[in-house]
Amino acid sequence: MLRPIQVQLPVLNLPPLQAKIKEENGKLLVLDTLRKKYLILTPEEWVRQHWIHFLIEVMDYPKGLFSLEKGLKYNQLSKRTDLVVFDREGNAFLLIECKAPSVKINQSTLAQALTYNMPLNCPHVILSNGLQHVCMSFEEEKSEFIQVKNVPKAP
Repeated sequence: MLRPIQVQLPVLNLPPLQAKIKEENGKLLVLDTLRKKYLILTPEEWVRQHWIHFLIEVMDYPKGLFSLEKGLKYNQLSKRTDLVVFDREGNAFLLIECKAPSVKINQSTLAQALTYNMPLNCPHVILSNGLQHVCMSFEEEKSEFIQVKNVPKAP
């Protein structure tokens, strides 16, 4: 029989998450409410689950528009995005690249997020370690991403 366990996880700079966490075979697992299954609770997964919660519960994003760990090809390399939200026409709208809270958000991590976005062509990209978030939107006139203050409204 599974029983809830008490775990001390980092407090992130996102709305609190009441996650279902369990221990199995010595590993902590967190319930991914979108995929309806338990996943290994890595620091990166903790950040991703907070973003999912925030986008659905606070920003009113529809659950059906999410794609998690989507595979993509870039320069012959296979990569996986952390979180992509599509608009109602099926176009990639928002890419969120999640890092562990211990990973610094810098030019290198920013370049990685923008590289992942090349085949997707999302007009909005967020890079987050759960503590610091960089939100960017593509500006047509300048033909480049610029940093913005707010997460885009739901598509």
